[in-house]
Amino acid sequence: MIPEYCRALEENEISEHCFDLIFAFDEIVALGYRENVNLAQIRTFTEMDSHEEKVFRAVRETQEREAKAEMRRKAKELQQARRDAERQGKKAPGFGGFGSSAVSGGSTAAMITETIIETDKPKVAPAPARPSGPSKALKLGAKGKEVDNFVDKLKSEGETIMSSNMGKRTSEATKVLAPPINMESVHMKIEEKITLTCGRDGGLQNMELHGMIMLRISDDKFGRIRLHVENEDKKGVQLQTHPNVDKKLFTAESLIGLKNPEKSFPVNSDVGVLKWRLQTTEESFIPLTINCWPSESGNGCDVNIEYELQEDNLELNDVVITIPLPSGVGAPVIGEIDGEYRHDSRRNTLEWCLPVIDAKNKSGSLEFSIAGQPNDFFPVQVSFISKKNYCNIQVTKVTQVDGNSPVRFSTETTFLVDKYEIL
Repeated sequence: MIPEYCRALEENEISEHCFDLIFAFDEIVALGYRENVNLAQIRTFTEMDSHEEKVFRAVRETQEREAKAEMRRKAKELQQARRDAERQGKKAPGFGGFGSSAVSGGSTAAMITETIIETDKPKVAPAPARPSGPSKALKLGAKGKEVDNFVDKLKSEGETIMSSNMGKRTSEATKVLAPPINMESVHMKIEEKITLTCGRDGGLQNMELHGMIMLRISDDKFGRIRLHVENEDKKGVQLQTHPNVDKKLFTAESLIGLKNPEKSFPVNSDVGVLKWRLQTTEESFIPLTINCWPSESGNGCDVNIEYELQEDNLELNDVVITIPLPSGVGAPVIGEIDGEYRHDSRRNTLEWCLPVIDAKNKSGSLEFSIAGQPNDFFPVQVSFISKKNYCNIQVTKVTQVDGNSPVRFSTETTFLVDKYEIL
């Protein structure tokens, strides 16, 4: 049950999920004896999802909406009565309690109208009022107080309690995020997506890559420009320009400009000016090869998996190689590993995580053992992101149409995975 809440049997993982484990074990053990429950039942018990609580809240919200609608209707009736009395030159009828006319109709209508206006103003909604009487609905949210009391009791007994590092994860995630790009008035986004399917015994079944250059201009005075494209691709990429781009100019001089040089590119919008496509079954074009080799042993399977970067000019970041695992057999026993791993017991997967793969870190391997059959470890899936594109197509220079004066520009390059599988 521990892998259900902890990714690894390590002290920091146990400390982080200690209360989840306490509540789960409380459902398993009662008065020193084991209860006959499974993981699904434990998950349901610990979540404490109350149907009665949902029904109670739904009824309460319906009553509040009906009360507001009735209040608006009464206010309209009072306002109409006041207007009718004013037109007829009569005194507005009084509306008071216990048969008295202490409060005039006009003031009452005004008070109700003001109340409605205040209610309709956007503001932070207060917590819904709970009935003062006893309710059969379950009261959720008391768990926090119980946990606090339990922690205080442990501290009073001299126990050291480790605080949760959820906030630490948030800060770490913020550090991982790429820094903001300094966008110039002329900004280009070069994006490539790859779809690749390989066989487990070797052989590229299909590889398809789509790329595009998106142009964004944020200043009118840079609307009439030309992009100098450098194409050093040797893989047979098929290029296609936008219909409004001068195709002859691009073919002859590798310049992207409008057919009518007097016109300007759209301002403050992303415009695709050039796209390319590569489709192949040539194995040498695979950017990152994955070799997964499961072999049966006496206790299950010994799995050896390795990667190798074939394109030395690439730098792949945040690489995750996901290997499926058989269900209900526990966590894998890791032998040797380059990088780190995560075991997801809910999805029954092993994630091999590598921060960067480049020419200095071209290859690596992972070995683990687990019960199962060789077919249980496929398909292997790969994901990554790179700031260098696969095809050697770049914008090296931007110039004005009039005078060919250079223009400052910024470029954002992304190469990512749409689908990458070893079947």
